[in-house]
Amino acid sequence: MKVRIGYAAWIVGVVQFFVIHWIAESAWARPYSWAQNNISDLGNVRCALQAAPEPRYVCSPEHGLMNGSFIVLGVLLVVGAVLTGDALWRKGPAAALARLLLAGAGTGFVLAGLAPADVDENLHVLGALLIMAGGNIGLVLAGSGLADRVRPPLRRATALLGITAITALGLFLSRHYLGLGMGGMERVAAFPLLLWTLAAGALGLVRQREEPGVSAPRWRTA
Repeated sequence: MKVRIGYAAWIVGVVQFFVIHWIAESAWARPYSWAQNNISDLGNVRCALQAAPEPRYVCSPEHGLMNGSFIVLGVLLVVGAVLTGDALWRKGPAAALARLLLAGAGTGFVLAGLAPADVDENLHVLGALLIMAGGNIGLVLAGSGLADRVRPPLRRATALLGITAITALGLFLSRHYLGLGMGGMERVAAFPLLLWTLAAGALGLVRQREEPGVSAPRWRTA
């Protein structure tokens, strides 16, 4: 049962985040842009012209709702990392460190929600680093830390997502956006972790429903 709760926590956390993201961006009087605006702009408390990393006007009427969503997402990511256990992870240091870093990414989302960028920039940046640096390193390690029952292509795809996101983080920090814009490149750095947890949670729940007598999902086809 606790494994199912872990998978469900990941699904609920990510889904509510994207729903609230859409609600918060829709509330902007000036159109919110996935290319030109940071994700954190949705949680900024004050309306102001932001100069860095790129000039843009930020005014998010639903900042409280967005920051609450960050916190909920972070808590549920930690819950999933803790409860999935042997159902998803191997024994050993790679898996343990991957789970720790994924839980750290959850902590990063909580920090981002508690400390909006225009309230406590240092804490907010720490949260962002836990998400986009620590969490993505966790994804790379998860490629070798996932249980043997997880098909090799899925393990490789997990590591590839992490590598892609880390590369995007480097490009974002160096202000090389490759035509995606500041916000677009930030999303390439931040969203792979969320998409992976959503997919892992969904696949895990499906397998457990198909094989109710098995405590761990068999992500392998004949």
